[in-house]
Parts: sequence; structure tokens; C-alpha cells
Amino acid sequence: MTRLQAFWRGDLPLDEAFWTWTVTIGLTINLLAIIALLTLISLERPWEALVAGYAFTVPYNIMAVIGTWRSAERYPGPTIHADLARGASVALMAVLSVV
Repeated sequence: MTRLQAFWRGDLPLDEAFWTWTVTIGLTINLLAIIALLTLISLERPWEALVAGYAFTVPYNIMAVIGTWRSAERYPGPTIHADLARGASVALMAVLSVV
């Protein structure tokens, strides 16, 4: 739990925040949610599908953007890297939240 808290606070290095928490874990959570959503829809359980599809993904996606944004604020390298990480995290999480 301490890594998750560090991610939320922006205490992680930008590369770990973006590539590990936003891209890898974010895509995994969203992919699993999509599989659960489609499975529940095929079983004609729309309310459960709605919960499975959005109850975990949207809060995580918001947290991923905030954690990456905060890590980017503390990034000591070129500002273009921080700006690209911010933009990519917002775009990726927005697309995954809508799907």
C-alpha cells in the first residue's frame, strides 16, 4: 500500500509513475474490467456489468492521472518529458474511462 500512497502523492519517479502505474497497471485494470463487463452483458446482467465496467476503472484512472501529474511536477529532467507524460496519461485514461 505504501507504493500506492507514494504514487498518489507524486513521490515516485516520473518513469515509474507513468510506465508502471498509469500504462501497465492502468491497462491491466481496464482490460480486466472490459472482460468482466462483456461477460456480464452476455449473461444479461446489465447493472452488474455497469458496476464491473466503471466502479473500479474510473476511480483508478483518476488516481493515475493525478499521481502522474504530481510526479511530473517534481520531475527534474526536461519539461517536455513531464508535459508528454501529463498529456499521455490524461488522453489514455480518458479513452479507457469511456470505453
